[in-house]
This record gives sequence, structure tokens and C-alpha cells, in this order.
Amino acid sequence: MIADTEAWKAVLARDRTFDGRFVTGVHSTGIYCRPSCAARHPHRENVRFYATIAEAEASGLRPCKRCLPGDIARDEAAVAQALALLRARADGGGDVVTLEQLAQATGYSTTHFQRVFKRAIGLSPAAYARALRLERAGEVLSEGASVTEAVYAAGYGAPSRFYEASEGKMGMAPSAWRNGGAGVTIRWAVVPTTLGEMLVAATDKGVCRLSFAEGPEALARRFPRAELVEGGPDFTALLAEVIAAVEQPGQSRAIPLDVQGTAFQQAVWQELQRIPHGETRSYAQIAAAVGKPGAVRAAGSANGANNVAVLIPCHRVVRSDGTLGGYAYGLDIKRELLRRERG
Repeated sequence: MIADTEAWKAVLARDRTFDGRFVTGVHSTGIYCRPSCAARHPHRENVRFYATIAEAEASGLRPCKRCLPGDIARDEAAVAQALALLRARADGGGDVVTLEQLAQATGYSTTHFQRVFKRAIGLSPAAYARALRLERAGEVLSEGASVTEAVYAAGYGAPSRFYEASEGKMGMAPSAWRNGGAGVTIRWAVVPTTLGEMLVAATDKGVCRLSFAEGPEALARRFPRAELVEGGPDFTALLAEVIAAVEQPGQSRAIPLDVQGTAFQQAVWQELQRIPHGETRSYAQIAAAVGKPGAVRAAGSANGANNVAVLIPCHRVVRSDGTLGGYAYGLDIKRELLRRERG
């Protein structure tokens, strides 16, 4: 059970990411609700929080007819069933399971299931299925298979379908997944900032690395077969935007990224980018937001696997008690980024 202060804050914000983690017992009316219930907020002195529905009902409370908190368990079971179907189809290389098939299997309407799934996972069923296919292709490539073998193992009917799906998502050509960036040109620069020396590197699709206290040798270890080119006129404008994003992190900028990750990592990174400037989230909140409330450690690992600091704002994730937690480039930089955003 989370702390009462955090639970009450979630209720006031009607934060859907807390649905299923606790229920709100309103003893003046005798009902219990989801944290995200749209009804008018009760007085704090009339509220108690319960870790489970069973505990709330044991206290004599009945479910709210507006937010239907008893459906949470059903929603979680439906999402888990859908994830299993999507994963099995991706692993087997078959056609993608359609939204209609998922809704029929779980007993929901298509519209309602789409909403339930996206709220739990952070991606639509179709987007999640596409991410699984690309993830499967990457796994096969990493095992030494050819691109053609990976295409058909992941269930694509033709190489052209694979390239269409991966365009702008995989970034580097598929063969580069297992060849250390072979055939890819990566432009880079190490520039001084008020946070220290910063390495910025980008392919022709977007930024693939942003780090502090690293040099080109670190980039060479990551992409040993890529062509590494320092600077260049085509890189200058992008570099200026990246520097501005670091020096003035409270301003939104549409900077293209070239990052790769598993479906779970992509969901976590997407959730990080939803955190508003000047705010933070806990690792537990991020795990819950992507539909894996028990995967707090995995969410932390996905956070740490982020290759583009600041642009995917992993510095906005803190521990549940409000302390900073860890940061790859040191707590001083994390603290300063948060201070600038709040300012």
C-alpha cells in the first residue's frame, strides 16, 4: 500500500495510473471508488485508503456505481490475456492479432477495449503489436540471421512491409542491428555546457546518443562499425537545438530521435516524455502507467537504458519517498536539470 499522502494526491489529480493499486473508501457515503473516479471529491476526513477491494468491502463499503471499481480486476485480466495473445502471435511469426479479435477474446467492445488497453500499457494494441514485431526482428538479427530470415521470422509478408514498419522507428538499417552500425554514418560533437562536457551524436534520422563526460571513444564502442564523422554543416542546426534543450530544459522542442528498444522500453520512454516540465514521477508510477505495476525494477532498468539523456527525460523519475534516486551522470546534474525546469 502506498502512503496516504501520495494516495490522496492521486485522488485529487484523478490519476488513472493508480487505478488498481488502491481504492478510496468514503465512509460518509459508505462507498469505495477508483482513484480516478470523476465524482466530486469527498472531504479528506471522511476518506480511508484500502489496498484491495476485499479490504474495503470487509469494512462495510459498497462499490461506486459511477466508476465501477470492481471492473479493475476484469480489466487487468483482459489486458493480460491480450498481451499473451499478442506475444504468442509475434513469437510464432503469424499475422498480427486484430483489435476485433482481442475484443472478442476478452468479451469487450472494440472501443472500450482499445481504451482499457491503452490506459494500462500506454500504447494502442496495434502499436504494441508493431513494436513486438520489430522487437522479434531485432532478436532474430542479433542471433546472426540475415535480414530476409528476420523479416519472415517476425511475420512480415515481404521485406517491403518490414521496411515500411521500421521507417522512423528502428532508425538504422535492419542489418546494422547486428553489425555495430555498419553502413551508417553517425555525426558527433563534444561541446561544453553549463552541466559539463556533453557528447551529442546523430544519424540522418535523429539523435542516437546524448551523454555527459563521454567522448568519441565511447561512441565507437557502441557502434564499432559505423562511420563516425565529427561535426558537419548538416549537423550544426540539430546540435544547436540539442544544446538549447539542455540549457533551457523547460521549453518543448521537436527534436528527432533515433533510438531502439524493446516494446516495454519503448512504453517506458514514451511515458517519460509525457511527464510535464517541472514535475517528477516515481519508478512505481512509471511501472503502473505502462501496465506493469509489479515491474518497478524493470522500469528502472528501462529508464537506465535511455541513450538520449534530457531529450527522453529520465531525470524526472525519483524514488517513491521523493528522494532523487540514481542518475547515470551524477545527482548534481539531475538536481540541476530539475531545478531549471521548476524555475
